[in-house]
Amino acid sequence: MFDIKAIRDNPAAFDAGLARRGLEPRSADLLDLDARRRALITEAQEAQSRRNAASKDIGRAKKAGEDAQALIDEVAGLKTRLAELEAERDRVETQLTEALAWLPNTPADDVPDGADENDNVELRRWGTPAAFDFEPREHFALGEALGQMDFEAAAALSGSRFVVLKGALARLERALGQFMLDVQTADHGYEEVTTPVLVREDALFGTGQLPKFADDLFRTTDDRWLIPTAEVTLTNLHREQIVEEESLPRRYAALTYCFRSEAGAAGRDTRGMIRQHQFNKVELVSVTTPEAGEAEQERKVGCAEAILQKLGLAYRVVSLCTGDLGATMRRTYDIEVWLAGQQRYREISSVSWAGDYQARRMNLRCRPKGERETRFCHTLNGSGLAVGRTLIAVMEAYQAADGSIAVPEVLKPYMGGLERIAAS
Repeated sequence: MFDIKAIRDNPAAFDAGLARRGLEPRSADLLDLDARRRALITEAQEAQSRRNAASKDIGRAKKAGEDAQALIDEVAGLKTRLAELEAERDRVETQLTEALAWLPNTPADDVPDGADENDNVELRRWGTPAAFDFEPREHFALGEALGQMDFEAAAALSGSRFVVLKGALARLERALGQFMLDVQTADHGYEEVTTPVLVREDALFGTGQLPKFADDLFRTTDDRWLIPTAEVTLTNLHREQIVEEESLPRRYAALTYCFRSEAGAAGRDTRGMIRQHQFNKVELVSVTTPEAGEAEQERKVGCAEAILQKLGLAYRVVSLCTGDLGATMRRTYDIEVWLAGQQRYREISSVSWAGDYQARRMNLRCRPKGERETRFCHTLNGSGLAVGRTLIAVMEAYQAADGSIAVPEVLKPYMGGLERIAAS
């Protein structure tokens, strides 16, 4: 969410930021609402001041035995006018707040300009994609042949875009989540947190999923929402708070179920586990000072990359262009893992820096040591990693010609020493 004062100070820069996202200028409309709001506040203050003065004059007139009716009528009129002004101010403030709430964040200066994912810029690669002397299969073919991945059973229970995992594959998914949490907490200093997966509307407003992306979410009958990512709960841990800067950064990690309607995914990735309504993910969230925000994003990317490196999975890092950048973020790096069955890189983590956009929406502030003034924190989030997609990558990279799957070395302790997953 934007600070109207910043727009007032530099409307051209604000409009230029929107233009990079392909949007029309909005500063003139916003500043018109702001001017009306401020004019109403000024008029109300003047009316209240006059009402106070007239009330005192009534007392003096009565004490002196003078006729105070004209003053009494004026005070009554001012009371009515004040109610009208307050109602109109509230209406204009609501208009302004709603207009600001729908606007996307301003891209950082170094974010590449572009229309869509085809204009994203590759930054680096790590590892060499696995080579096979046979035609590698996709994860769903492997899982179904093993008898441990059942899409038909899931469809009978819940419909499309769900899966039932069994046996060693179910354990492998659990092992991946535990392994990721252990690395992020022990090696990278994240605090493990368990959070609800049902939240109120204001939590989703705070991180920016609402109001714009309601169609991407699942809503319950009691007006709560299933989280699309633990970014929502972890970032909102400090909503409406003032955090002392000496305690920053705060770094949190959570392994949760995530729920997405995939409203815009019709016809895409209809087979397999790439795009599910329900999936597991380890989310990494940081709350820090404005000065440390950009460096924290680079650190967080490294924390996510470490998982893939330990698993021996080839990947690349790309910087999202303005046309592919999420609405709430200033900059996003995607990590794309190599999928042997598809013979291409697919996104497995997005690591994003929101600047103070989310903090303003949830009124999350920080205070420098020894000072009274506060300022808005910077928030960051990233997957460390999406568990289901990591399972896919492991299955496809470690497959053998007979359809069995080798267990990566780092996961063997989590798998009870099992070295290979084969059909039972």
